Amino acid sequence: MEGSSSEPHVSRLSATRRQGERVTPLELFFDLVFVLAITQCTALMSSHPTWAGLAQGLLVLGVLWWAWVGYAWLTSVIDPEQGAIRLLFFGAMAAMLIAALCVPGAFESLALAFALAIGAFRLLHIALFVLASPDDPDLRRSVAGLAVSTSIAVGLLALASLFDGLAQAAIWVLALVLDMGVPYFVGTAGWRLVPGHFAERHGLIVLIALGESIVAIGAGASGHLDLGIGVAAVLGVGLAAGLWWVYFDLVALISARRLTAAEQGRVQNALARDSYSYIHLLLVAGIVLAAYGLETALHHTDERLHTVESFALFGGVALYLLGLVCFRLRHVRTLNRQRLALAVLLLLLAPLGTRVPALIPVAVVDALLWAMVAYEMHGYDERRTRLRDEFSVAHGD
Repeated sequence: MEGSSSEPHVSRLSATRRQGERVTPLELFFDLVFVLAITQCTALMSSHPTWAGLAQGLLVLGVLWWAWVGYAWLTSVIDPEQGAIRLLFFGAMAAMLIAALCVPGAFESLALAFALAIGAFRLLHIALFVLASPDDPDLRRSVAGLAVSTSIAVGLLALASLFDGLAQAAIWVLALVLDMGVPYFVGTAGWRLVPGHFAERHGLIVLIALGESIVAIGAGASGHLDLGIGVAAVLGVGLAAGLWWVYFDLVALISARRLTAAEQGRVQNALARDSYSYIHLLLVAGIVLAAYGLETALHHTDERLHTVESFALFGGVALYLLGLVCFRLRHVRTLNRQRLALAVLLLLLAPLGTRVPALIPVAVVDALLWAMVAYEMHGYDERRTRLRDEFSVAHGD
């Protein structure tokens, strides 16, 4: 009798619960709409090259990021490849696509449309979580709390569409703070996590963001090519490669291992929340800012950058490095002094872009970043090779 009564339970769970740790093709397909959304944030900054435009782009990015993060947690629980579930994921993709199309006007004529599209995206997220937790009361209670905070945040975004200027921005900030703050204060015990999958998913989204910086190079060239643009494009690829290196060479591998080794439940979930859901936003925001500065530099290689654009270039890379410093601090409680020092130096050098042709600040950022990479490589010695070999063996490469 025990065997027969347990079969429906297993079958019911296997219909919705994730079985493996690797990211599925549907998840990669799903994330493609986020590429457009990130690109649109850069476009918003480019069309409003002011401090206000920079702040608006970052606020929109924050809202989009938190909406995406929810699906990263969701796919640690649910199998997105299962028949009917796919249709709901396609619906969520459509909602995110509409939201992405609204980004350039998210603080103007398309403010309400953006809020409604994000609302639909988040509503499908809650619905999928409900489907994934029929026999998990702790998870169901956590989802209920998430539904409340989501409703408040989306409601505030809709309310903000009735205002403009500082009032509108203030409501956006309130919505984002409440939305992102609730998981920190409510706790993480009720959530379920597949650590290897969770770490890989966030690594891939960083890769997507870096891809956006490559897109920015093409947008900056605008179908033209001369010596200055060619040199700037090569430097831009070098910058994107340097940002890739400082994350994927070792950080992504070690952090994924530490997340997997953490005590399951509250401890592991809190580590995932802090280091991936929160801190990775700094990485993505840094890439978006740097991409905006890089795109502008390619447009005007022989001209000086304006203050906002120069800050975006230098400050974006600095923010990315500061995110990695925080990431390491959360995981191993140690400070990466060389990355912190370079971040501070880049911020101090930001005014340089307003005094020399745009090609020079791009070259300076490139040179400093790769000098740090060379210094770190020298310090790793054989440890780096050993760690990467151990990771390859663990994944059957």
